[in-house]
Amino acid sequence: MTSSPSPSSRAPKTVPKGDLATEITASLVVFLVALPLCIGVAVASGVPAELGIISGVIGGLVVGAARGSTLQVSGPAAGLAALVAETVLEYGVAMLGVIVLFSGLLQIVLGLVRLGRFFQAISLAVVQGMLAGIGLPLMFSQAYPAMDAKAPGTPLENMAGVPGLLADTFSDPQALIAAGLGTVTVVLSFLWKKVPGPVRKVPAALVAVGIGIAVAALPGVEVKTLQVGNLLASVDMPGPTQFAGLADVGIITAILTFTVIASAESLFTAAAVDRMHDGPRTRYNPELIAQGAGNTIAGLLGALPITAVVARSSANVQAGAKTRLSRTLHGLWLLAFALLLPQVLALIPISVLAGVLVHSGWKLFAPEEFPKMWRQDRGEFAVMTLTTLVIVATALLEGVLFGLAAGILLAAVRMSQTVIRQHVEDDTAKVVMAGNATFLRLPQVIEALEAAAEAGKPRIRLDLTGVTHLDHACRSQVEEFTAQQRGKGLRVELLMPGPAKRLPPEADREPENVPDEAPARAGARLGPLPRRPVTVPASASAGAPGPTAEWFYLDTTPMPEDFAQRYAEEYAQDYGSAYGSDQGRSYGEDEGTPGPSYDYFR
Repeated sequence: MTSSPSPSSRAPKTVPKGDLATEITASLVVFLVALPLCIGVAVASGVPAELGIISGVIGGLVVGAARGSTLQVSGPAAGLAALVAETVLEYGVAMLGVIVLFSGLLQIVLGLVRLGRFFQAISLAVVQGMLAGIGLPLMFSQAYPAMDAKAPGTPLENMAGVPGLLADTFSDPQALIAAGLGTVTVVLSFLWKKVPGPVRKVPAALVAVGIGIAVAALPGVEVKTLQVGNLLASVDMPGPTQFAGLADVGIITAILTFTVIASAESLFTAAAVDRMHDGPRTRYNPELIAQGAGNTIAGLLGALPITAVVARSSANVQAGAKTRLSRTLHGLWLLAFALLLPQVLALIPISVLAGVLVHSGWKLFAPEEFPKMWRQDRGEFAVMTLTTLVIVATALLEGVLFGLAAGILLAAVRMSQTVIRQHVEDDTAKVVMAGNATFLRLPQVIEALEAAAEAGKPRIRLDLTGVTHLDHACRSQVEEFTAQQRGKGLRVELLMPGPAKRLPPEADREPENVPDEAPARAGARLGPLPRRPVTVPASASAGAPGPTAEWFYLDTTPMPEDFAQRYAEEYAQDYGSAYGSDQGRSYGEDEGTPGPSYDYFR
């Protein structure tokens, strides 16, 4: 007897195996994209360019070799440049290593406890607002080095200083040349994808760097160029003095901020990169651990924080890479270039690198997403816009927290949709509620209850059977209102939500001395229960429920004695003749069925 093979053994695994030549070519393409970005991000972050290259090397050799994502490429990202610059300005470059180190350790812990997918549970409007809030200040901050000038400081100060920057640039011929190189870089970055043929495969940033080096070498041109020192000498491992800074609340806040933003950006990028190819999908928890390992090493070396980067990742996919080899090799090329050819880096104009980052900031800002979001969902548009504005006006962490709070509030308001209908019918003021009744709708609930009380009718009927969720605030308000009105002598019929209950089987009998018209008369007086149909078999008598009838146990709190007496007297007066000797008893009280305290009309 032979056992059939399992489905997994019958279906061969189709793990894509990339051709070695293709992987090497792809790694060179990624290297050419990563080199100017690593240097540009370091300059924008206010740290030596060597630290950007070190982070790029770690992103390739450490994160690239780890399991998690296959084609995603990591390194220093423009999205964190503003945050790093702010941190360095406040605490110094030496403290950056400690912050990055503990952010990496925290990422590893989050990955080990399997919270990688938690970062996906964030509103898309908040994510887009965060990216726009990163991109807009990045553009304005890099506009200054693009014209060989120094940025004033905060995003608002940078924006306010643009008119003065333009005036100074046009009055200085060398600054005008630098501005021309920056402008050419931005234009090339936008238009290069339209270049036909194989030339398009060369990264636009590399072409811009080549043009910038050529122009800077011309006689009479004195634009600022990159100053690159010894790569190994730039390593600055944190010491006891830096670790003592962990007692500072500001340092702890910075660590948490770096952790959240770097993790979110990496995992959001992973989701975007997965949509670019049909290869193996990202495993989020291992990828978060890999990012944490990279940041831990980067922190030990005093380098920049590492995240996944869309530009390098998309270049890797478009170059035909299929395995982790290409992204790992790109780190090796960065290391070799920085160690063997540092003099070449010193020829690159700073304005060209700033132009590359201005283009990156524009892509992060993505202004076309705002009208798109406006057309799709104006509430989400408000969350997205507010997130962006708060980040620009304050800082990244404050803006993201504000955006998350706004997104949660929007979701809560939309989930708390309560339909309230009220009208007066004969001697009864009726209030019918449906949907989710939460504290956010408490003003409308109170208004409807007060209107029912002001109607001046002897009877109030509150029908809440259509409410799918009734929170404590609304329930308490309804119960307090009911008690107050009953205390004034009004008859309040309270139908609360909840699962329907059935009569016991012995209740399926013909009540004695009950004419057929009695229940009909009661139904005409009291009306059917809305949205709670009662199933009565055809075989059952028209005057009594059958074995499958649904019985409503509503508002089970016993009535006050005086109200019960008044109610019994009124009931006997209205229906006593129909029930003979059973005057004053609720229908269904016989044979152990619920008595007055379970009556509909409590």
